[in-house]
Amino acid sequence: MKTLFWVSFALVSYAYIGYALWLWLYVHLRRLNVLKSPFTPTVSIVMAARNEGKNLPAKLNNLRQLDYPQHLLQIVIASDGSTDDTEEILHAAGSSVVPVILHTSHGKAGALNAAVKQTTGEILVFLDARQSVDARAVAELASCFADPDVGAVSGELLLENATGQSTDSALGIYWKIEKTVRKLESASGSVVGVTGAIYALRRELYTEIPPDTILDDVFVPMHVAQRGRRVIFEPAAIARDLIFKEKGKEFSRKVRTLTGNYQLLQLAPWLLTPSNPLLFRFISHKLLRLLVPFLLVAMLIASALAGTPLYWGIFSAQVAFYGLALIGSLNPPSKRLKPVAVANTFVMLNAAAAQAFYNFVAGRKKLWV
Repeated sequence: MKTLFWVSFALVSYAYIGYALWLWLYVHLRRLNVLKSPFTPTVSIVMAARNEGKNLPAKLNNLRQLDYPQHLLQIVIASDGSTDDTEEILHAAGSSVVPVILHTSHGKAGALNAAVKQTTGEILVFLDARQSVDARAVAELASCFADPDVGAVSGELLLENATGQSTDSALGIYWKIEKTVRKLESASGSVVGVTGAIYALRRELYTEIPPDTILDDVFVPMHVAQRGRRVIFEPAAIARDLIFKEKGKEFSRKVRTLTGNYQLLQLAPWLLTPSNPLLFRFISHKLLRLLVPFLLVAMLIASALAGTPLYWGIFSAQVAFYGLALIGSLNPPSKRLKPVAVANTFVMLNAAAAQAFYNFVAGRKKLWV
C-alpha cells in the first residue's frame, strides 16, 4: 500500500508540477526562438457557427476592426444546420463574408472542413463566434509564419470577468498555469494542441478533420507536428472570453474537452507510437491528466490501509481537502475563500476527467456546447 501511495503521488505531482519543471529546465538549456518579423500573407479567417445569431453581429463587427490589410483578408463562416437567424446574418454581411450554408448539421468538424474548401488564403486563422479578438491578433499570428519552421500558431485566450478584468478565481489560476506550460512547450519546441478560440496554420498543412471529432484544436496541430513543422504559442495574439457563470457550464465544457482526448486515441492511434514527434509531451501533458482521478482514489485508499500514524495523517489531510471542495459545492459563496475555491476547482476538474472516461467507454458524444 505504501508503494502504491507514493507511485500515485509521484505521478500526480509530475502531471501538475514535474512536467512544467522539466520544461523550464529544458528551455534554460536549449531555448528555440521564433524568427518573427512583419509578414502579411493572404489570410482566410475560418469559423463554424451553429445557432450563433446572438453572437455573430458583435463578432463580425469585431473582425472589421482588425489591424490587417483588408485586401489580404477573407472571412469564411459555415452555418452548420442553424435554425435561428445565423444564415440571414451571414447573407446580410454582403461581400465581406463568404457564407457556407449547411442545411443539415454535420458537426463542427464537418462545418470546418466545408469552410476550408472555400478558403483562398495562404494562412488559415480559426476563430470561434463567442470570443472577441484584439485588433492586432491576426497580424501577430501572421508574423510568426515569417519563420519557415513554424507550421501552426496558437493565440492566447484571456478569461475575464464582466468588467473586463483578468480573473483571479481558482479556475483562472488553473488556466494561467496551463498557459505557462504552453509557453514553455513553445519555447522548447512545440505545444501539444492549440487554443481553439484562436489559432492559425499554413493552408497546405491542414488535415481534413474526421466526422464527430471533438478536439480539432489538438487533431489538426498534431498532424502539423507530424509533418515536421513547429506548433508554437504566441501570447500577443489575444482572444477574450468571459468566465462561465452558469452553474455546471464550465464542468460541461471540461468534460467535453477531456472526452475529446480519449477520442483522439481512437481517431489517431499513431499519437501513441514513435511516429508522433511529440509523444513524450502528449503523454505528459494530455494523457497523464486523464489518469489523475484514478491516482487520487488510489492515494486515498492506500493511505487509509497503510496502517501507520503517518499515513493516517495523510489520509486525514486528503479527507479535509475533499471536505473543502464539498463545502464549495454546497455553499458557493464560501468559494470566496481561496483554499475552498482551489479545492473545489481541483475536484471539479478531476471529476470532469472521470466523467470523460465514462463518456468515452459508453460511446457518448456531444459536438456543440
